Amino acid sequence: MKTYRNYVNNEWVSSGQTREVINPFNGETIALVPEASKKDVDEAIGVARRAFDRGPWKESTAQQRGRILFAMAEIVRNNAQMLAELETLNCGKPIVESEFDMSDTASCFEYYGGLATKIHGETLPVPDNALNLTLREPVGVAGLIVPWNYPLMLAAWKLGPAVAAGCTVVLKPAEQTPLTTLEFARLVQQGIPDLPPGVLNIMSGDGPAAGRAVVESMQVDKVAFTGGTETGREVLRGVAGSNLKKVSLELGGKSPNIFFSDADLEAATDGALFGIFINQGEVCSAGSRILIQQDMFKKLVGRMKEVLPRIRLGNPMNRDTKMGPLVSKEHLEKVESYIEIGRKEATLVAGGRRPASKELENGYFVEPTIFEADNKTRIAREEIFGPVVACIPFKDEDEALEIANDTPYGLAAAVWSRDIFRCLRVVRSLRAGIVWVNTMQPCYVESPWGGYKQSGHGRELSLHGIEEFLETKQVHINLSERPIGWY
Repeated sequence: MKTYRNYVNNEWVSSGQTREVINPFNGETIALVPEASKKDVDEAIGVARRAFDRGPWKESTAQQRGRILFAMAEIVRNNAQMLAELETLNCGKPIVESEFDMSDTASCFEYYGGLATKIHGETLPVPDNALNLTLREPVGVAGLIVPWNYPLMLAAWKLGPAVAAGCTVVLKPAEQTPLTTLEFARLVQQGIPDLPPGVLNIMSGDGPAAGRAVVESMQVDKVAFTGGTETGREVLRGVAGSNLKKVSLELGGKSPNIFFSDADLEAATDGALFGIFINQGEVCSAGSRILIQQDMFKKLVGRMKEVLPRIRLGNPMNRDTKMGPLVSKEHLEKVESYIEIGRKEATLVAGGRRPASKELENGYFVEPTIFEADNKTRIAREEIFGPVVACIPFKDEDEALEIANDTPYGLAAAVWSRDIFRCLRVVRSLRAGIVWVNTMQPCYVESPWGGYKQSGHGRELSLHGIEEFLETKQVHINLSERPIGWY
């Protein structure tokens, strides 16, 4: 069993307390990681503050920052298999999915490595004998708080633009899944020896202590948080009570996956199942509400039930496994509690149990679960964040939109139909930050990611993602030597 330390100022430091990291496949302890206290986090923030204000990073060029990000991408690509296996061991997702995540992580670093040299201001025409322009400058010290469902990839979504912008960072991975982030720090320490001290700091710890310390610190200029909506509210309260730092929030979702009766049945079945059961349903954009036009409803739900056994539960290190365990015992119990709620308020179509296999009895497994439900039920309104879906019938386009938008969330949505005019009408009317047409869950670093309503503030990825880590400064240069002449 490996013991990790936190990474601060290009060095490994210990905290007084440690936490066991559990393999969700078998419940065994696989590592010990630091349980950072507020004091530990404050010290790391102080290091990042000094590195931003006075260190060599302050004088770094865009070209240097770009090269660092390209080097990070190369590190991930060269160690992709090791990192993917560690990710699967830590969070339970199938190894094939973890391999995709590592590729996407490297692509994210490469994208922002190229973008580092494309940050520029504007020259603005003003009615005066003057030169008026804007400068784009790094916001300062960035606190990055990452969830457990895509540990290293979502760290890259924040770290890439922060470094490209010129920020220093304190990164807190989820307490359940810190291993790939800490391994990444080790690889960076070895592979990028010219990275100035204090630029990258990684603190393992829980939300109430380590996360809160980041949010409430007067020395942090920006918080980027991905996680649940309730925790997002806590982040906003913490920011409001401190220095009103900039904040971006990527929060929960209850995304509608809408199928009109002219959609291809096989494509619809595949899209419906993939939309909710990929990554065990532990996806903020999961299509956890499947809206189906009435004359197709029984046919599509029946076909989903027929295909469901193809979703093979098993050891996530096995390449044939399609669904691994949930991340923790606590999360399994939460998901099971929602299944019990669903049994009382909706109609169970399939799943809803722990698998009978002896091999899986010590893991945090639950079968992929399908309900027929009404949009007013709790399983259709509350984010479960697991492999549980509510199938909801609708009559026509107007009712589909009414149901789809009847949610406090607004992260993502999808619409399936051969009628492109209908699709575009629906796209325009959906209150969601991401809308897919005749597909589900594609995600590209080149496109913005974020939601409406209680699904968050701000955007990640693309050009929009780097804006979250930049300030805009207006500069006015008077070109006349005459006095202002007011007095």
